[in-house]
Amino acid sequence: MKLSEIDKNLIQNSIRDVKDFPKEGVVFKDITTLLNNKEALQTLINHLEDRYKSYDLDYICGIDSRGFIFGSILADRLNIGFVPVRKKGKLPSTTVCEKYELEYGYDEVEIHLDAFPKKNPRVLLIDDLIATGGTAAAAAKLIKNVDANLIEACFILNLTFLNGVKKVKEHTPVYSVLDI
Repeated sequence: MKLSEIDKNLIQNSIRDVKDFPKEGVVFKDITTLLNNKEALQTLINHLEDRYKSYDLDYICGIDSRGFIFGSILADRLNIGFVPVRKKGKLPSTTVCEKYELEYGYDEVEIHLDAFPKKNPRVLLIDDLIATGGTAAAAAKLIKNVDANLIEACFILNLTFLNGVKKVKEHTPVYSVLDI
């Protein structure tokens, strides 16, 4: 279930760095170039499928919005359901919200109260990147608040210098494909 160095390099080299976006001093990791590279995307999804096919998962939760992409593809591969974790105000039915702290203020994520029709489902949380961990930790709390069993949180990229994994590990084990 480990990626070879060649496969890691293929995936990592397919992710574009955009300097000074969204503000000066930030190097944004742009996954659109991973998505349009069929070899890199297939290598990544094959790896995730191999990793999670034995986890007996019922659902994958993807964090708004790039987690929707990887989560949906993986859910299809594993023949299980997909559940979105959205920014507040984006879901049309009854929701549960979780507030988290930003650098300057707060934000909220939400999930449908009835997101998991199966009782005590086994759930994987996925997103493209973990930075400070606030959004992912809030999503992990949400999943647990609706009586689901959060098995693991998965991130394509872990920006290790921001130490966000530490916040998420308070709620669930964490796996990252690439540590940067």
